[in-house]
Amino acid sequence: MAEGLFLTFEGCDGCGKTTVLKRVSALLEEKGIPFLLTREPGGSHIAEEIRNVILDRNNTEMDPRCEALLYAASRRQHLVEIVLPALKKGELVLSDRYLDSSLAYQGYARGIGMEEVYSINLFATSGRLPDLTFFLDLSPEEALERIHKNASREVNRLDLEKENFHKKVYEGYKILLKKYPERIVRIDAKQTVEEESKQIVDIILKRLKA
Repeated sequence: MAEGLFLTFEGCDGCGKTTVLKRVSALLEEKGIPFLLTREPGGSHIAEEIRNVILDRNNTEMDPRCEALLYAASRRQHLVEIVLPALKKGELVLSDRYLDSSLAYQGYARGIGMEEVYSINLFATSGRLPDLTFFLDLSPEEALERIHKNASREVNRLDLEKENFHKKVYEGYKILLKKYPERIVRIDAKQTVEEESKQIVDIILKRLKA
């Protein structure tokens, strides 16, 4: 049996990933395409426990390297417990965030260094990269405005960072987009959810046929 397809979704906080993923999931269901939808940090019991520590608003004193290591630890557990077994069965896996988030947030925005964080995560993931990554491109200013307008959205520790941090995250993603053009696909997040989702599903269908 051929291994399944591992697709990840990336972008700044507030870019609309979760909303778009819900619509993408609905479109795939309508077309009768089975898939597994998961998220990071989290996705499994242990990984979710680590997520609680990382995103707890009370943990503002967390050291950047500690943060990077916790993300990598959560990623490892999620990968071996959820993602790899599904891929082994030939399933399509959709993940809300993966390794690129650590590169943009901890590697670039926190100033640890992208190469250093990449090395940590290569160890954590045994080198398993996504087959394709969708980057939902929305400026940090617009993304933060969406967060502030969404009263029902849970505000986590990263949401409390200053605007300059979120600008750095966006810059980090732009660097990754240039570095991995064969893997990362830019999606204009200024479009409607329907337009974004249709574009993404069309790309997924082409990859599945290939």
